Amino acid sequence: MAHDEVSGIDSAASDSSAVETSHRTSAGTAVIGSDVENPGEPPHRARVTDLDPAKAKHADRTVYTLFYLSIAGSIFALAAYMAFPIEDGDPVALRLNTLFIGLGSALALFGIGLAAVHWGKALMVDKEGIDVRHPVRGTDETRARAVEIFDQADKESGFGRRTLIRNSLIGAIIAFPLPGLVLFRGLGPQDQDPVELLSHTMWKKGSRLTLDPSGIPVRASDITIGSVFHIIPEGLNEREDLLEQKAKAAVLLMRLDPADLNISPEREGWSYDGIVAYSKICTHVGCPVALYEQQTHHLLCPCHQSTFDVVNEAKVIFGPAKRPLPQLPIEVDSEGYLVAQSDFHEPVGPSFWERS
Repeated sequence: MAHDEVSGIDSAASDSSAVETSHRTSAGTAVIGSDVENPGEPPHRARVTDLDPAKAKHADRTVYTLFYLSIAGSIFALAAYMAFPIEDGDPVALRLNTLFIGLGSALALFGIGLAAVHWGKALMVDKEGIDVRHPVRGTDETRARAVEIFDQADKESGFGRRTLIRNSLIGAIIAFPLPGLVLFRGLGPQDQDPVELLSHTMWKKGSRLTLDPSGIPVRASDITIGSVFHIIPEGLNEREDLLEQKAKAAVLLMRLDPADLNISPEREGWSYDGIVAYSKICTHVGCPVALYEQQTHHLLCPCHQSTFDVVNEAKVIFGPAKRPLPQLPIEVDSEGYLVAQSDFHEPVGPSFWERS
């Protein structure tokens, strides 16, 4: 033990005392005692709209004006959709259609959002409160109190009293979805039943299976076990509506060992010597099912990982898809080319097409 000749204090004892002091005063390990008083809520600050009725009236006008502006934006979007039709494929009309519909929809959403924020900050009752947690199912007294709170909230927000704000809000909410509804309807043909169109494809009896995108017909002898081909109907490349038809008629063609296939009685004859054809359009949301696992004979959709078992008629074995990929019945013509026996026996693509 060292000894300080000047002070007469042992240095080891001094160091030990310093360490203990540092531990006692360390900010990182300090613990607040339980006797600290609750500081309470900060004093309430009155807003300018609470103090000046004229300012409150101005805020009131601002809120319902913004709601009316939202309604005007929704109407403008509808008018733009009608004023700049894009059926003729004119790129200028397409740009103007997109621009003005976007501006109208943005104005409609902006008006509702800004009005709601301004209403809450400037006009609704402004006070602090504390919510105490309680069980999910409250007592009868608690439930009755909840009804009182809703009634109190209605009075404090002014929803029942400020008729112009309430009515303009209701009008804005009603008008806002209308452009979207009209636009969604415009995605389909205007002079034909879209459900009927989605239920059928270009495939018909005798249609040759051709390679995508070249359109070269495929012979059964060209398909080896383990191979997979992307297939389109013969004549697709000459269609003006190529993309629309391809989105429904695209097919994956595979060849397996016939002994590996589990074929149900109603599908006897739909394949040829182990060659099977299934729709390429996923039955979840319509993504292209383009990944084939040769060893497991699984088809994988890259969008949401729905997995289909080719051995068992492309039934779903994993993922969000709810039904198997539709199978295209095929056969071989007199020249050895693969051809369709008919169209698909069920709608291709997302399940909601079938339920429409």
